[in-house]
Amino acid sequence: MTTMKAATQFDTLPERRETQQDLVAVAMSGGVDSSTVAALLQQQGRSVVGLTMQLWNQRRLPMLQGDGPAQHRCCSLDDVYDAKAVARHLNFPHYVVNFEEQFESRVVRPFVEHYLAGRTPIACTNCNTDVKFEPLLRMARQIGAERLATGHYARIRRNEATGRRELLRARDETKDQSYFLWGLTQEQLSRSEFPLGELSKGEVRTLARRANLPVAEKPDSMELCFVPNGDYVQFIHAYSRERGTPLSEAGGEIVNEDGEVIGRHNGVHNFTIGQRKGLGFAAGKPLYVLSIDPQTNRVVVGEDEALRRRSFEVESLNWVSIAPPPVPLRASVKIRHKHDPAPASVEPIGQNCMRITFDTPQRAITPGQAAVFYDGDRVLAGAWIR
Repeated sequence: MTTMKAATQFDTLPERRETQQDLVAVAMSGGVDSSTVAALLQQQGRSVVGLTMQLWNQRRLPMLQGDGPAQHRCCSLDDVYDAKAVARHLNFPHYVVNFEEQFESRVVRPFVEHYLAGRTPIACTNCNTDVKFEPLLRMARQIGAERLATGHYARIRRNEATGRRELLRARDETKDQSYFLWGLTQEQLSRSEFPLGELSKGEVRTLARRANLPVAEKPDSMELCFVPNGDYVQFIHAYSRERGTPLSEAGGEIVNEDGEVIGRHNGVHNFTIGQRKGLGFAAGKPLYVLSIDPQTNRVVVGEDEALRRRSFEVESLNWVSIAPPPVPLRASVKIRHKHDPAPASVEPIGQNCMRITFDTPQRAITPGQAAVFYDGDRVLAGAWIR
């Protein structure tokens, strides 16, 4: 009989010295993807244990909840119960693990701080790198599982010539999540599995229906799990007030490229590079956010053509599928999740920093986002745009 375990801090459990052969831990979000992973592994004859992360207290910041719970957000309380229902249906053990403290310190707080510093963070990358894989792999080992399987759409293969694990894009390009996984280490890749990497979303739904999973028709999650109404600006204000550091209402200037003041704003956290709507004034022609300077509290706007640049710098590199190269290289570089990778030269400029130069100018290169280097389907490396 499968039971719902109490939420457990991952760092309080004893380390097991031995792992059980064929036991795999599945990171279960309560959605159709991770649930289908559990069903697939069972069909392969492997023993499964489910781990569901409790990341955010849904009762916090009630002023953002509105008239009811937001739909299509990952990691909600409903998702926890859906994961439990799948585990009961497939008859394997299921644990809820409390990662709230780690999630707030490593994802939520940096998310707010980056916006206040004029950057545009990627919470999902931070969550994967700093919250999901490192602690869940440790938790898996503590309960006797050497490996962790997730519902990510990506692929892992071992390069026999180099001995390295390579991270590859998913077969289904519309669902590929390799852009968010560039922070994974060789150790993490060697103990992880992405069973959906060769499948399309339609095929996953079909498998879920065949397994009679209770979440087979559940919609995909779309919003940040800690922003209940989808409005990140309201969240930043509410979170800052809760912490006793309410944001100043002083605001600042919106200027054109010549430095002429053409409007005012009430905080740089309201803007991101490339933004057109919500500037707060009518200009008679389309204007976009070109840059954000938190030091002077200024937002610079201009026409679309001024958004295009060829060269930029990145920091905090993680080389994934290859070792750090001694010389510049050519790669296709992706600067945001929906960006089509573009040909570029990648050149070292200092300790763990690179300069990226596109063959043709690219639109809205945004500090705080990630630049991920590809060679075909292989993720060579990733880094933060500065």
